[in-house]
Amino acid sequence: MRKTTALRAAAAATAALLTASACSSQRGQDAQDSAAGGACKGQQTTGITDKTIKLGGIYPLSGPASAYGTISKGVAAYFSHVNDKGGIDGRKVEFVVRDDGYQPPKAVEEARRLVEREKVFAVFQSLGTPSTAAVWDYLNQQKVPQPFVATGASVWGTDDKHPWTIGWQPNYVSEARVYAKYLKDARPHAKVAVLYQNDDFGKDLLGGFKQAVAGSGVKVVAEESYEVTDPSVSAQMTSLARSKADVLLDITTPKFGSQALAADARNTRWNPLHIVNNVASSAAVLKPVGFKNVQGVVSATYFKDPADPQWAGDPEVKTYKEALHEYAPDSDPANQFNAYGWAVASSLHKALDTMKCPTREGLRDAVRDLKDVKVDMLLPGVTLSTGPDDAFPIETMQLMRFKGERWQLFGKPVDTRKVFGPVAK
Repeated sequence: MRKTTALRAAAAATAALLTASACSSQRGQDAQDSAAGGACKGQQTTGITDKTIKLGGIYPLSGPASAYGTISKGVAAYFSHVNDKGGIDGRKVEFVVRDDGYQPPKAVEEARRLVEREKVFAVFQSLGTPSTAAVWDYLNQQKVPQPFVATGASVWGTDDKHPWTIGWQPNYVSEARVYAKYLKDARPHAKVAVLYQNDDFGKDLLGGFKQAVAGSGVKVVAEESYEVTDPSVSAQMTSLARSKADVLLDITTPKFGSQALAADARNTRWNPLHIVNNVASSAAVLKPVGFKNVQGVVSATYFKDPADPQWAGDPEVKTYKEALHEYAPDSDPANQFNAYGWAVASSLHKALDTMKCPTREGLRDAVRDLKDVKVDMLLPGVTLSTGPDDAFPIETMQLMRFKGERWQLFGKPVDTRKVFGPVAK
């Protein structure tokens, strides 16, 4: 498994924190925790009863990535809607949200709180590559499921030492492959400038892109990175403009995505095709820049955009909008991050339904044995599939172009499993 410097650093930081306050047994359970009987004898039932399921989520409700915090509202709205319908297999869901401010040490603190104090069944959704890397050693030592983390780092699917952790969204290598295929087909001699976040998220997508264009006429001619603590990326954008590249690959989180789009719009002497990665493609990122300034920007997606008129009559999108209005009235249904939350919560519902045992072990195994599972908020042709040799639930995406005041899908869905083969371990 490829280990990056940031992941090693996060693991080391986690180990230090755990050593300083180690108080759990080898199985991560204390005298108050419980185990199943019967056919599921010995398996963990902490956080789940015949009537309830307690889940924890860790999001940046504050800090430089706070735009993602609204995902938790989409998740909570889904569970509230399901609870009013009788719950999941008769169990009502309690969803406990904690804020880590996009700071890995804080994520560790909140993970410990959720496991040791809140006694959650699973830590569903820890957002961001750095935060997830900081907590996965702890959660796997505690044998607590960490399903469908909100990050597309490829390591969640290639690692074989953390069976309790798995991703959900298309991994960054697969996403990069979609952009690479598009450029090789549409602009076979493209010169690409890249702005990327200097961590495992940015390096993963950039590395995947370079691998996918290797040997073709598409060349990366300039690269600039930024830190999440930087005030802006103006200097980086000025430097990239000097390359005179005809494509800008924008690998950023929302705050910096808005800044990069704005800088691109201001520089009328440089007009590259602007490709923005999926995690910064929400209309909420583009709107502050002015929709007139982001026409023609390209990205890729895998779930239905609630702002797209083609889904106006879609039953799932209608249910989503009604539920968000009822349970999160301060949230914008058109915000794709809210729809993301709804889609991933629905995906967990599907996995919970397939558990052979209503236990932590049952959920761990269920998310790794998904057979072409349909989730109604995902695009047609996109399903959940995992197996013994494939821990990436979603690897199909479709390109989209911003036109007017919304994204418009174009081309056909690209199943990167079929086109490029598995992501290398």
